[in-house]
Order: sequence, then C-alpha cells, then structure tokens
Amino acid sequence: MSEHPVPSARARALVQGAYDTHVHVAPDVMPRRIDDLDLAHRFAEVGLAGLVLKSHYVPTAERAAVVRKAAPGTDVLGAITLNGSIGGMNPTAVEIAARQGARIVWMPTVDAANQRRTTTTDLPGATPAMWGALQADLHTHGIIPNPVDILDPDGNLLPNTHHVLKVIARHDLVLATGHLSGPEILTLIHAANHHGIRRTVVTHPEFTSQRLTTDQQHELAEAGALLERCFTTPHTGKVSWHDLITNIRTVGVTHSVLSSDLGQPFNPPVEDGLALFADHLLDAGFTEQEIHTMAVENTRKLAAAAEMAA
Repeated sequence: MSEHPVPSARARALVQGAYDTHVHVAPDVMPRRIDDLDLAHRFAEVGLAGLVLKSHYVPTAERAAVVRKAAPGTDVLGAITLNGSIGGMNPTAVEIAARQGARIVWMPTVDAANQRRTTTTDLPGATPAMWGALQADLHTHGIIPNPVDILDPDGNLLPNTHHVLKVIARHDLVLATGHLSGPEILTLIHAANHHGIRRTVVTHPEFTSQRLTTDQQHELAEAGALLERCFTTPHTGKVSWHDLITNIRTVGVTHSVLSSDLGQPFNPPVEDGLALFADHLLDAGFTEQEIHTMAVENTRKLAAAAEMAA
C-alpha cells in the first residue's frame, strides 16, 4: 500500500467521539483495506465512537452485531442498501434489516436508475469507484438487475417507495439517498418528511452521479436533511477540495455531516479519514467548533447517540 498523509494530533482530538457513518470494509465482494473487526479495534484506539458498515450488495446488521460483541469498545452499526441483490425497493428486506438492528437505509446506489443512465463523467485523473469493475463483471455473466426506480414516469413516488418510507419511519431509521438524481432526492426528502422520518441524509451530493447544485442543496437543508460530505469524493478527485469546501460554506456547517467513505485498498486507513478531513477543513479556515459540529455532533445524531457524552 502506498504512503498516505498522517492526521495531526489537533485533528485527532477534534473528531474524538465521532461516528464514521459510511465505511466499506471486509468481508465484502471486492478487496478491502481492513475487516470490520480489526477496524473496530482501531477506532477504539484513536477515540472514535463507532461506525456504520455499508455494503452495496448485502445487509450488514447481522455482521455488526457480531463485531459489537467481539469488540465492545466500538459501536458498530448495520445498514441496508436497496440494490438489485436484495430485490431493489424491497419493504420486506428493510423490515427484516430493521428488526436485526440496522441503523441506515440507503436508497439504490450501483443499481439506481440514475446511476445507470448518468452520462456525467469523473474529473480528469479521478480514481474510479471499485464497484464499477464488479458491476461490469456481473454484466459479462448476464447478471444485470433491473434498474431500481423510486418514481413513476410522472415523477410520483412508486407504491413500494412509499412502503419503504413507512417502514423506515416506524423503526426510526435513517434514510440516506444513495445515488439518486437531484430531482429524485428532492421528491424523496419531502415525502420522507410527510411520512415522519426524523433523520435524512443526502449521500455525497458532490459525487459524479449526483453533482447537486447549491440551490438544490439549500432546498434539501431547509427540508431538514443533512448533506453528507465524504472524504473520498475530493481525495479521489471526483470533486475539488475547493468546490466541496465552498459548498459547505454556502449551505452551512449545521447542515453538513462528515464521513470517510473509506475502505478501498489504495486509500488511507479508514480510522484516519475523519481526522484527515478535519485537517483539510482547518487549513481552509473552519473553526474547531464548526468541525466538531460536522464530525461529531451531526454523526452522533445519525447514529442515535446524540444523548451520550461526546
């Protein structure tokens, strides 16, 4: 593995007690830098409170329960992503995941209709997402799930989307928007509010297949959603650090939440992600309190740990 920057002691201290709500680690269907059990121990060593296991292909609540028992010093939480491998917009899968203790429900990512049809390209020199190669390999074997839509042709939520939102609301889960388009996200967040969902997060709005405008981000913030700023999006060149930082400043610190989206073998250690992000923000002139709000307070809200001492 190549050498990576090391977070400053100041940044480490700033993110103490935070949750990283978006990590991709082993076991998985593609190579990862570290497994969830070893990562839980590393989080405890550096003072991070917990993490959410994200997979594009399998639910992770069952695995999270095993890791919590094996590494009790870290709060490891599970999730589910509504791609083709679990039946797409599948209320039953969400219900079962919730009963197993899942914390976050991601709308479709790799199989989102928007992801499939997007013609937007990465910035020159950007590192491609690892799941792209896996999707291509599945397709060579004739395994091509139907694109997962959340809206009908008239722009209204499909019945199964409403059903999924009802399940999320009943179990007080977090709704994350995955790789949906801007218009889909706006419709979804307003519907989530109607269904009484208390925590919503817009997944990496700067990512290639999202690229949400500041006007769209403002509207989503006003609707109560947190805008997720992922370390890997600028680190791998999909957006410039300047543009991401400008978005945070324009939309507002209180409406932003930091995550790493790390776990890829070629990227920095997962446990360093939030602190490395903090160093970038310190260099950009953000105050310690602003960084604490995004990295600690807002991540603990998503993890339902806000009432605990940070």
